[in-house]
Amino acid sequence: MFFREAKPSDFKELHAIRMSVKENVLSNPSLITAEDYEYHVSVLGKGWVCEIDHIIIGFSIVNLLKNNIWALFVRPEYEGLGVGKQLHDTMLNWYFSQTKAAVWLSTQPNSRADGFYRKSGWKATGKDSHGDTIFELTYNDWNKQNKSTI
Repeated sequence: MFFREAKPSDFKELHAIRMSVKENVLSNPSLITAEDYEYHVSVLGKGWVCEIDHIIIGFSIVNLLKNNIWALFVRPEYEGLGVGKQLHDTMLNWYFSQTKAAVWLSTQPNSRADGFYRKSGWKATGKDSHGDTIFELTYNDWNKQNKSTI
């Protein structure tokens, strides 16, 4: 497995991964475009990918301006290999090296992602207008959990 920063030539493949997931399915795929990926990675924050044999199998994107996780997805056939955890940790290490502001995300309740975030130290803070669970992670909680100083 090889992890690196996302680049514009990746965006079509990132969207294909986003559309391949079995949970947290995007109800209208046309709501997210290649330009959205580019804008999030080049203007609003940063993104990373994981490759195996030059095939992108997962990605993460954090929005530094809105302090939220915009995306963290792994191709279903590569789940369970630790790809999501490594992308998650890489993204959060970078995020908290840039700011001490709490970061948030939302995900489908009772999904595998919901369990993943709870296990990773995120705290549920409520529901959004679609019924998804809103999670938050603070700088201090991240530091305590990782027993390191960023």
